[in-house]
Amino acid sequence: MIKKIRNWVITAAFILGGTTIAMAQVKIAHIDSQKLLKEMPEMKAAQAQLQKLEQSYTNDIQASVKEYQKKVEEFQRKVNALTEAQLKEKQAELEKEQRALETMQNNIRQAQQTAAEEYQKKSQTLIEPIMEKAKKAVQKVAKAQGYQYVLDSATGAGVIVAEGKDLFNDVKKELGF
Repeated sequence: MIKKIRNWVITAAFILGGTTIAMAQVKIAHIDSQKLLKEMPEMKAAQAQLQKLEQSYTNDIQASVKEYQKKVEEFQRKVNALTEAQLKEKQAELEKEQRALETMQNNIRQAQQTAAEEYQKKSQTLIEPIMEKAKKAVQKVAKAQGYQYVLDSATGAGVIVAEGKDLFNDVKKELGF
């Protein structure tokens, strides 16, 4: 009997507690963060700056590659024009040239790696403040409109159905564009 009363009290507590929770109004909105970032003027400027930097690195590396290829072709022509006796006679000189070509090739690889690292750092330096600005604007608009949660409805963000308020236009207005 006591067990039944205890179970009934526990059940009643869950029902009443659940009702209280259900009565609390949770406001949820959503925004496509990728679309917002893409449309921000600061992001467009950052992307233009990054594209210019990438083109600069590409041009420098391509010039080095062309110079390397030219020297390799010259070296091969030189080697092919020599007789066996001349090859033996100039072996030390040819090995020195070959080492210089290998060094040049390694320098090109290093330049590619350095360019990629510098590009990544510059990208992070330019884009992080823009993302932070967007985040603060979303938080400000959500708070002003009484939303407790804002879901990211960008592709791949995991939101299947976004029926709540879309804050996109309000956040754009907050950001001034």
